[in-house]
Amino acid sequence: MFDINGSEFIVILLVAAIVIGPQRLPGYAEQLGALVRKARVWMKDAKGRIDAEMGDDALDVDWRSLDPRQYDPRRIVRDALMDPEPGLVPDPRQAAAGVAPAVALAKASPTGRAPFDTEAT
Repeated sequence: MFDINGSEFIVILLVAAIVIGPQRLPGYAEQLGALVRKARVWMKDAKGRIDAEMGDDALDVDWRSLDPRQYDPRRIVRDALMDPEPGLVPDPRQAAAGVAPAVALAKASPTGRAPFDTEAT
């Protein structure tokens, strides 16, 4: 989160020890420890409330797939192209014969019409 490596952290601690002083440093360290403990309790309570409100639905969610760091547009497009829905892929013989894809889709659909979404317009 803060992207601080070990040597930078040691420098920060040394500067804090010099600025705060050896007399007040134990008190500030104790206050920091209490703050961290309170934050942990608060986060645990918040997680418990969220789990209680979501119920069994929270158990079925794959949280790793919703992580924005996992977003890869190339993978999403590749997965979408590799798994076509049955009946939506035009026959290669019709494509070679010059039949338009909408006509091929219309012939493949059970109603005989091209797919149309009335809510999209």
